[in-house]
Amino acid sequence: EKLSPQNFQQFKMSTINVGMMTSGGLAPCLSSSIAHLVHYWSEAKRTGKIAGLTIRMYRDGYKGILLGDSFMVAEETWEHCHALHDLGGSPIGNSRVKLTNVKDCVARGLAPEGVLPIEVASQQLIKDKINVIHTIGGDDTNCQAAELSKYLLEQHNGKVTVIGMPKTVDNDVYPIKQTFGAKTAACHGASFFENVVSESTANPRMLIIHECMGRDSGYLTAATSLEYRNLLKKQKFVEGFTTSAASRDIHAVWIPEIPIDIEKEGARLKTAMDTHGNVNVFISEGSGVHDIVREMEAAGTEVPRDAFGHVKLDKINPGAYFSKRLAELIGAEKVLVQKSGYFARAAASNDFDRELIGKCAQVGVDAAIGGVSGCMGEDEEKEGCPVRPIEFSRIKGGKPFDVNLPWFQSMLKDIGQI
Repeated sequence: EKLSPQNFQQFKMSTINVGMMTSGGLAPCLSSSIAHLVHYWSEAKRTGKIAGLTIRMYRDGYKGILLGDSFMVAEETWEHCHALHDLGGSPIGNSRVKLTNVKDCVARGLAPEGVLPIEVASQQLIKDKINVIHTIGGDDTNCQAAELSKYLLEQHNGKVTVIGMPKTVDNDVYPIKQTFGAKTAACHGASFFENVVSESTANPRMLIIHECMGRDSGYLTAATSLEYRNLLKKQKFVEGFTTSAASRDIHAVWIPEIPIDIEKEGARLKTAMDTHGNVNVFISEGSGVHDIVREMEAAGTEVPRDAFGHVKLDKINPGAYFSKRLAELIGAEKVLVQKSGYFARAAASNDFDRELIGKCAQVGVDAAIGGVSGCMGEDEEKEGCPVRPIEFSRIKGGKPFDVNLPWFQSMLKDIGQI
């Protein structure tokens, strides 16, 4: 929805109060998103696009909005925010809070009994006189922001322009071509395994499971595999020694989009073990989760879930589950399960992601000045994948990784998986 020319002029000539928050899990983009947004908002003021500007940061995501926990960024500090590009994590803190999960919000002391959390959040934004709020998070975060904006308009006759910034290492948000931080996470996951793979020389018949993040999408595991194999191609080996490109290669890539036939894979990988003396498997943390959950529920074991109802993958541990079964099938003497997720997601953005975030931040600020809400990104359902504020009604998670991509099919053939 665009402002009328009269309202736009009024918006332009007034002070715009901007709020920012980061939410959900970490990704290598949170600090860079804030750095870029502060830059383009301050540039808008400097060039006369807007008359005045205040910037407020809410601590710990929606928790900060509910509790009124925020701070103002002084104007003299704006020019120094570029230093945030070099930081991983969030400079203002994250949390997992679902505004529509009333029971959870009340239990955590984030909203009083009898009052809707979304009403508490609305009152806080009204009190803080917020005109624009940037929600930096995944599909859950941005869909919550859309609900909050709608509620404010319907219940309080107020308009808060919401500009989402799509972060997730899973790269699984419709219809966004590339989410912030996913590429960086893949590169760091590859670097992580570049060291870990040397453990294959520490014991005969070693099985190494490299577990990457990815609840329903195998993107990060596949992309990390690609980046690692690119690093491996640059490595020099000496002929005649036991460690080689073949022994340090990936022997299997298991992702949620491809069913795992553990017996068939076990037979194939036993040959690799007998040949190389070790096996390296890359697995998404979401692979086989439905099977594991079914087993837990059948046994009467409570399945741990977060505020959004997602299974807590770190609690059910798919890597350990599959490593035990595979080790028996291939005759492994020792098993090592290593998770690169926290290492990879806590990194600072690389050049690829900084450029992508910068493009989205620049267009996002202009959209906000024009009164247009949406989640920023390359809209893959529009010709040319333009960077634009994508309608929140079109934003949803659960986009699967495309297993038919030529580079992925080629990799699976190279390692003998197909």
